[in-house]
Amino acid sequence: MIWEKRWLLGIVVFMCLILAFSGCALFKKKTVPQPAPQPKPEKKVEQPIQKPVETKIEEPKPTPEEIFKQNYAKLPTSHTVVKGECLWWIAEYKEIYNDPFMWPLIYKANRDKIKDPDLIYPNQVFQIPREFTLEELKESRRSAGAPRPYLPPQDANVPLDIRIQLGWDY
Repeated sequence: MIWEKRWLLGIVVFMCLILAFSGCALFKKKTVPQPAPQPKPEKKVEQPIQKPVETKIEEPKPTPEEIFKQNYAKLPTSHTVVKGECLWWIAEYKEIYNDPFMWPLIYKANRDKIKDPDLIYPNQVFQIPREFTLEELKESRRSAGAPRPYLPPQDANVPLDIRIQLGWDY
């Protein structure tokens, strides 16, 4: 009985080994030889007609100084008062001066329209001075109550020559 089981086990192991080593080789598919690929006919490459080379003259890029001048020229030169505004707020607007202490510049430029700087009215149109000196700027800030040395913040909208005098970049 033991011998029969061992003999049966030996046959099973033997058959497994035969299948393992011969494996799929017994069941190989027959391959049909493929015909060799035909060479493609060569396409005739036409030589492109050479056009005369056009040289583009590139305009020089504007300098930072020129860019600042262009942007400064785009700032508004007048402002129409809206209900609730005051000169302090108008001067503080980013597109006006971006500095509330510069409101006296607007007042001085519009004295004919403003009797009292605390009383301005809707629909009044004020001129916004864009050209002024560093001394006028300092005096304006001093009279508005700015702290010494009466210089505007670096992000204030001031003319290029004042920025250069103060040693600021554009």
